[in-house]
Amino acid sequence: MRYRLERVEKEEGDKRLKVTVWPEPFNFFTTPAQEKESAEFTFAEDGVVDAVAWMNDRFRAGREKWEHATDNWDILPETWR
Repeated sequence: MRYRLERVEKEEGDKRLKVTVWPEPFNFFTTPAQEKESAEFTFAEDGVVDAVAWMNDRFRAGREKWEHATDNWDILPETWR
């Protein structure tokens, strides 16, 4: 399972922590949007704790998907091989 944490600002001064997870093997930019799951949390220590708990929940809920994510290497475009 790959993940990305980023600070997003909804309105001026409203900082949020956006967490996105997706299966290997590709990076954030080359993974199709439908393969990604995201959630937002407060941009504070409690938000980080909640974000880690959410990622752990995503991992447990999709254990099969994450364990077989490396099987996706065969879907690399021919131009990348």
